[in-house]
Amino acid sequence: MNIKAFSIITAALVLLTLGCEKQGEFNPSPALRLRARPTITSPTDGTAIVLKENQAANPFVVTWTPADFNFRAAATYAVEIARAGKGFKDAVVLGTSNTTSLETTVEKLNNVLYAALELPGEEPSDVEMRLAVTLNPNVDVVYSDTIKLKVTPYTIVVVYPQLQVPGSYQGWNPADNTTVIFSAKSNNRYEGYIYFKDDNTEYKYTVGPSWAENYGDNGGDGTLERDGANIKAGPAGVYRLRVNLNDLTHDNLRTEWGLIGSATPDGWNSDQNMTYDPAANKWTITLDLVAGEIKFRANDSWDVNLGDDGLNKTLEYNGANIPIPAAGNYTIDLFLNKAIYTYTIKKN
Repeated sequence: MNIKAFSIITAALVLLTLGCEKQGEFNPSPALRLRARPTITSPTDGTAIVLKENQAANPFVVTWTPADFNFRAAATYAVEIARAGKGFKDAVVLGTSNTTSLETTVEKLNNVLYAALELPGEEPSDVEMRLAVTLNPNVDVVYSDTIKLKVTPYTIVVVYPQLQVPGSYQGWNPADNTTVIFSAKSNNRYEGYIYFKDDNTEYKYTVGPSWAENYGDNGGDGTLERDGANIKAGPAGVYRLRVNLNDLTHDNLRTEWGLIGSATPDGWNSDQNMTYDPAANKWTITLDLVAGEIKFRANDSWDVNLGDDGLNKTLEYNGANIPIPAAGNYTIDLFLNKAIYTYTIKKN
């Protein structure tokens, strides 16, 4: 091949490469190839762990072999824990590490199990653990094989992190602990339901019971700014408020709750509307039911619905149907004013 021909071919290859880059295609280095997934080495699969409160300060260590990407990679490993058999739905991150081990405490593990995963105290429960490995946003997350553990947490009085929600509806008082939202998983993501009695309520968020660190929304674009403008709601009602302090975003949703299911008068076709009681801070309904199942829905839509995984009287989004064992007249109450949502069913 002569020099002229070689130069033409080289130029063509350069132009082709630039064209691909202009189209935004991601072409990872050929060296980036997963040769081995990480493997959790401690605790081992099938281990039974009984946690004791008098050992709360003791270390709890997770170790693993590194992921092999065919070159020395700066990887971040997140240790995820979830209820067994849930496919890591609503998994909780115990911690992250850039090495091949994570050292935390028995207290932190117990908080994750008892508070975040809502496992019963002093009773063994099946959980699963895995590693989620991240290199950069352009590379898919790599997961280790899952190990199964049988863990027994101890009962604690849970104090959930909270954000104050001062506003025009409560006298702009950040010290009012009745108007707060919670981080049920202690992960800087907060949620709660608050009743705004007037149209066009304005409010803000504060970290702690003072204005020292407060957040508003300049421009109303869903992004929070330190000392930002007041946030405005719409018509009066019960609003679901959500805040993510990791990326400083937020949203609100006005909700009307209802009951739906095979046990209700119209089955799964339509909701039976519940009534909000501001004094008791609950949604309530009294109606005749037949034997069957129910769930709670907001705004006549499945976008926001609550069921009860484990049938322990606590509610989860998209949770399991709640059984009604026998026909009768029932009063059902829905409580959305705490970090963990609950309900009661009373046969009259």
